[in-house]
Amino acid sequence: MFNLLKKLIKKPSKTKAKSNIVAIKRSKPSTSKTKIPKKIVETKPKSEKTEIFSFSEKIKKGLSKTREQLSTQLTELFSSHKIDEEFYNELEMILLTADVGISATTMLIEKTRESVREKKIKNPAELKNILMSHLIKLLKTIEEPLNINHTPPFIIMVVGVNGTGKTTSIGKLTKLFQAKNKKVLIAAGDTFRAAAVEQLSVWGKRNNVQVITQKKGDPSAVIFDAVNSAKAKNIDVVIADTAGRLPTQKNLIDEIAKIKKVITKCHATGPQEILLVLDANTGQNAITQLNVFNEALGVTGLIMTKLDGTAKGGIIAAIAKDIPTPLRYIGVGENIDDLRVFNAKDYVEAMFE
Repeated sequence: MFNLLKKLIKKPSKTKAKSNIVAIKRSKPSTSKTKIPKKIVETKPKSEKTEIFSFSEKIKKGLSKTREQLSTQLTELFSSHKIDEEFYNELEMILLTADVGISATTMLIEKTRESVREKKIKNPAELKNILMSHLIKLLKTIEEPLNINHTPPFIIMVVGVNGTGKTTSIGKLTKLFQAKNKKVLIAAGDTFRAAAVEQLSVWGKRNNVQVITQKKGDPSAVIFDAVNSAKAKNIDVVIADTAGRLPTQKNLIDEIAKIKKVITKCHATGPQEILLVLDANTGQNAITQLNVFNEALGVTGLIMTKLDGTAKGGIIAAIAKDIPTPLRYIGVGENIDDLRVFNAKDYVEAMFE
């Protein structure tokens, strides 16, 4: 009886062991199947290739929201039966809602009216290209790429309101300059915001660039050290970050003017560029910011960011008409290569087509 029980106890353990072995054997092929990064590895470079866009393609991708908004409304308008006052009133509303601004809108409509009279145009569909050509002419007035062929170091002072994308733009600018074989140094002059210093340090590591920082330093002292360091090391470009300033904070605007004076003291020709970073989402408020910073510092160039996040890309036309300032770069995405040199023709085509 004892022997019988012994056999009965042993039998299930054997079958269990066998079933385990079978399970292991069966599981082997399934794990090898799940491993296949063959397809993943092979397709990865292909997906990266599809992400490489040409200059105009990247802008078109970034301005998709603006284009969707404009093209829908303009297609409906240009498919109307006749060109009359109602047509021009509708066109005016479309341009204003795209943040083109009152003065730029008025000018564009006047130019369109002139073209209609001169060429005796009857079909509204013909007006799309005419409107585009007038807008390109307007934006050409601020199409001026940044020229850094000066006696080094070329000092760029980056200013703007918090949240416009100053810090990120500095990281992207660094990448652009390095692509032109320029040696770059970054000055973390926004000492009021610890996160800004940390962000710049990350960008510095990413681009293999030195970032001059001081934990509790005065912003002017940080930038002074950076300029002198650049001179000693034969650095081509110094990008100086500054704390975000609201146009209403006059005392802080005055302080940023002091930083400019400090730069001039340690480098007679500096700063050679004062770049104001504007967020396209702020619309007409961008004009107010430009006026205030221009009065305090004499802004020499603009970076317009976050154009991929708005359906109102017409703010650039408002700037070109109301306070023409060279637009150096536009931000059309979040990736490191999404800061692009501004080109009026590409920009307008991306808005409409």
